[in-house]
Amino acid sequence: MLQTPSGGAGHGTAAADIGLMSIGTVLNMLRDEFPEVTISKIRFLESEGLVEPQRTPSGYRKFSPADVERLGHVLRMQRDHYLPLKVIREHLDAMERGEAAPLPTVGRQRDGEVVLEPVEAPTVARIGRAELMAAAGIGEQELHEWESYGLIAPLPDGVYDAEAVTVAGLVLELGRFGIEPRHLRAMKAAADREAGLVDQVVAPLKRHRNPQTRAHAEARTKELAGLTVKLHAALVQTALGVRLP
Repeated sequence: MLQTPSGGAGHGTAAADIGLMSIGTVLNMLRDEFPEVTISKIRFLESEGLVEPQRTPSGYRKFSPADVERLGHVLRMQRDHYLPLKVIREHLDAMERGEAAPLPTVGRQRDGEVVLEPVEAPTVARIGRAELMAAAGIGEQELHEWESYGLIAPLPDGVYDAEAVTVAGLVLELGRFGIEPRHLRAMKAAADREAGLVDQVVAPLKRHRNPQTRAHAEARTKELAGLTVKLHAALVQTALGVRLP
């Protein structure tokens, strides 16, 4: 017969567990404000370092009230301010350290560096053609070649998304191993197909008249993009038989 000790370590552990919640309970609490949240979403936020629940000896997650409050902040900043998870994590960590942390949004790029500024409305990080070439250390001919293969493309107003700097850097790194831009067309085609799949999922939300629902579409797009990138990386590692740090 299983006996419960009246004191000692077992009693202390039980006392420490008081107030902790399962992931299912947390889901039900969050759904009042965030009806589209899922267990997968909570697990994803944990994997990104936004929350760190305790674990039982058998591996089950146990969330504290502070964890639930933090998750609410994360979901709210995604929904209302369109912030990337990295920025949200840094903002919340600063608040926990007692630092003054005005809510940032992604502003324009300056000299190839994304500048985070506390402004009232979110803007898109962008960079001009000359700034892009300077940041990547490439010339007009190289940029034109990459554009011809669809690896980098200007926005309708002629400037570039800040992510173009990252793409340029990776193209250059791959070039060091003899992988030329023309070899990367297959990767670009695969990325376009993955993006199309994500867009199919969120398209109904994007067309909704409710601004809050459209904001949720943005958050859902970012979540799906993160999961897609992780799956793609895992599949490549599996195919090559390697494990990246």
